[in-house]
Amino acid sequence: MLDYQAVMNWSFDDVRQDYSARDTILYALGLGYGHDPMNADALRFLLEDRLLAVPTFSVVLGGPGPWMADPRTGIDWIRSLHGEQGLRIYKPLPAAGTVIGRNRVTNVIDKGPGKGALLMMERDIIDAGTGALLATRTSTSFLRGDGGCGAPAQTQPTPHALPDRAPDLTHSMPTRPEAALIYRLSGDWNPIHADPAKAAKAGFDRPILHGLCTFGMIGRALIATACQHDPARLREMGGRFSAPCFPGETIALDLWDEGGGAFGFQARAVERDLVIFRNGLARVD
Repeated sequence: MLDYQAVMNWSFDDVRQDYSARDTILYALGLGYGHDPMNADALRFLLEDRLLAVPTFSVVLGGPGPWMADPRTGIDWIRSLHGEQGLRIYKPLPAAGTVIGRNRVTNVIDKGPGKGALLMMERDIIDAGTGALLATRTSTSFLRGDGGCGAPAQTQPTPHALPDRAPDLTHSMPTRPEAALIYRLSGDWNPIHADPAKAAKAGFDRPILHGLCTFGMIGRALIATACQHDPARLREMGGRFSAPCFPGETIALDLWDEGGGAFGFQARAVERDLVIFRNGLARVD
């Protein structure tokens, strides 16, 4: 069972990570940029002579590794799920460079015995050369095996409510059958995204797309729509994972303009007509 005091006081070393233009391009390829090799907007993220980093690349940098598997946490990490993901962007990520990842646990919410617990984390991404804060990644893990851990009673944060009307715009993106095999080269080697046998043991009939790949593709759609193809305009995005996507499916982003640079959104797997990311909120300049 999760040790509340140990987890809340967990000490993370700063994570220094170098990344190259090749890493930046590989991440973009994992999100499906280049599907149309004549698309000049996409080539900005793929060609070294004009290279820009996709803003969501920050979410895969500076991670602390599988710290929840440390027995001192008490966490039943095998039963953990990626529940929510967010990103706040302060400055554009350089196309290549060195960053510092500064990780921290911000909260634990005990939903009660048999109901699981929520663990919230933040990660600052800092330019190692200038000391500038580039982005802050937020995440919530649903710890299915740790309900009743004794964390103080709290109210779960209210998710963003989408407008009760048809979306103002829907933007669809195909995913390639080999998408997860490409995306895993950006650092997530979990075999349920690549090995059919391991995926079956986890309860899936085939490998699933990485949650952060889905998140990155949502960012790609937001740049193409709410940001009018200008990646520097994206300042914030976040929401809740609700179902996995399978490589080869089409992801559709439903977008609501809520005014003042705020956009509500959800993402659907078109072939199954299933919402895979919900309660989304993005802010753009």
